[in-house]
Amino acid sequence: MKQLITLTVMLIGMVAFSQNKNAKVSIEVDGVCMMCKERIEKAAIRTKGVKSAVWNVKTHELKLILDERKTDIETISKKLAAVGHDTKLIKATKEAYSSVDPCCKYRDEDVVKAHN
Repeated sequence: MKQLITLTVMLIGMVAFSQNKNAKVSIEVDGVCMMCKERIEKAAIRTKGVKSAVWNVKTHELKLILDERKTDIETISKKLAAVGHDTKLIKATKEAYSSVDPCCKYRDEDVVKAHN
């Protein structure tokens, strides 16, 4: 019985320490301008567990530092989709996408060309 309890405590300890509280990850987020940058970074940083969020307008890469014990990429992707930005995991709804400023319509080829 003592062995079972010891084994259980060890397994719980291993799981608790296997998550990184300062994980560095990056994801691709669609957008075209500095207004998008502000919206994307604000949505990401407001997600519990996200410590840093920096989005690059040219590469569409969102670099994050996050606490894996509190959040994950899927949760962050949902927050980004809620403010109108697509990721590889989750696409923004039509309603969320339509809420972004007209100059931020990254699905519109004319808008994308205008920003290049």
